Amino acid sequence: MKKALFLICLLCINCLVWAQKVVEPSTKTHPEWSKPYPPFQIAGNLYYVGTYDLACYLIVTPKGNILINTGLASSAPSIKKSIEILGFKLADTKILLNTQAHFDHMGAMAAIKKVTGAKLMMDAGDAAMAADGGRSDYTSKGDVSVYQPVKVDRVLHNGHTVKLGGMQLVMLHHPGHTKGSCSYLFDVKDKNRKYKVLIANMPTIVTDKNFSDIPAYPNIAKDYAYTLNAMKHLTFDIWLASHASQFDLIDKHKPGSAYNPSAFMDKKGYDDEINDLQNEFDKKLNNK
Repeated sequence: MKKALFLICLLCINCLVWAQKVVEPSTKTHPEWSKPYPPFQIAGNLYYVGTYDLACYLIVTPKGNILINTGLASSAPSIKKSIEILGFKLADTKILLNTQAHFDHMGAMAAIKKVTGAKLMMDAGDAAMAADGGRSDYTSKGDVSVYQPVKVDRVLHNGHTVKLGGMQLVMLHHPGHTKGSCSYLFDVKDKNRKYKVLIANMPTIVTDKNFSDIPAYPNIAKDYAYTLNAMKHLTFDIWLASHASQFDLIDKHKPGSAYNPSAFMDKKGYDDEINDLQNEFDKKLNNK
């Protein structure tokens, strides 16, 4: 009996120590990450349920819903509220997806997965990082998790399809920003037309180090080059991104404005963003 109690106490202590090691980085320099933003319908059965800058997307189907990205750890209540404002239920979430395994997009993933029972599906390159709460990221500065570790139920590879209730999302492997950064291509439709939607993980450079000085990610330069080239050849009608600022959400949609999918049909904006990132990459590459 004493031995059993000892083991239970030891287990509780280990759990407490683990919990103490989950430390989300300060977001004081990014108040827009937690600033509320009214949810709205983007096009057809695709909705925005994120904050002022951390983009989260809800896809509604007759068989349950898909949630892409979960923002910070503190974002869970606001995501739930946004979904309910739109007339849906968080509990109907069946699949969880993610565009990159950094804390500003994974913070509430474990909590939402627990309360919904949804299956988490992620790019193979980021599966290990999700499982250790970000500790294995090449930019990590220690052994402290920056979000609650979460189990990946299905590992995805480039071109894999996620299906639910008539929806088919194709995952595109776009590494560089993280080893498993990815984008999604899928169709939605309303009473007027069908739209091909791209939710893009833009390959921003997140380290001040030269690429040659990152032993934890020896293929980083090669991956960035691959992603930039691949993204230049994508075709779509509507494009969105992991951060609202990347696709100028605030300029394209004013809270309370009417349904207007055409506001997000901005190929020039996408091309300009990719060209800026290509220039940033080229400068970085030349500083090896």
